[in-house]
Amino acid sequence: MTIEINNESDHQIDEQVLLRLMEYNLAELHVSADADVAIVLVDEGAMESLHVQWMDEPGPTDVLSFPMDELRPGSEDAPTPAGLLGDIVLCPAVAETQAVAAKHSTQDELILLTTHGLLHLLGFDHAEPDEEREMFGLQRELIAGFQAVERQRRA
Repeated sequence: MTIEINNESDHQIDEQVLLRLMEYNLAELHVSADADVAIVLVDEGAMESLHVQWMDEPGPTDVLSFPMDELRPGSEDAPTPAGLLGDIVLCPAVAETQAVAAKHSTQDELILLTTHGLLHLLGFDHAEPDEEREMFGLQRELIAGFQAVERQRRA
């Protein structure tokens, strides 16, 4: 499995946490160990350009996902085949603002956004209420599981 993290922003990010998060999430979602994914962290200007270009919406956003091979989550018996999942683009400056509003750390917000972006790469969406319940429920489960593993790792 190749997980590439490229921090093009001016924010200091603990890339190892994001790497462990992706490894955990991909294993939980039974994605092939031969799948590739990239996380790119950008400044507000770059994110705004992407947001306008791809979503036709003004201003920077927190996360954008660009799926490649349209892979879906697998199961223990039938993992997702090898392939290119795609790119998750994060904006730490927007994450920092959202973290203050949510009363948690920027790192926690980046964990949430990275997980959210990965689920989009795997075909999840939240346009309809039932899709939102499914996606956000899985997102909460993955984050809670990862946080438990991280607590054990630090103990």
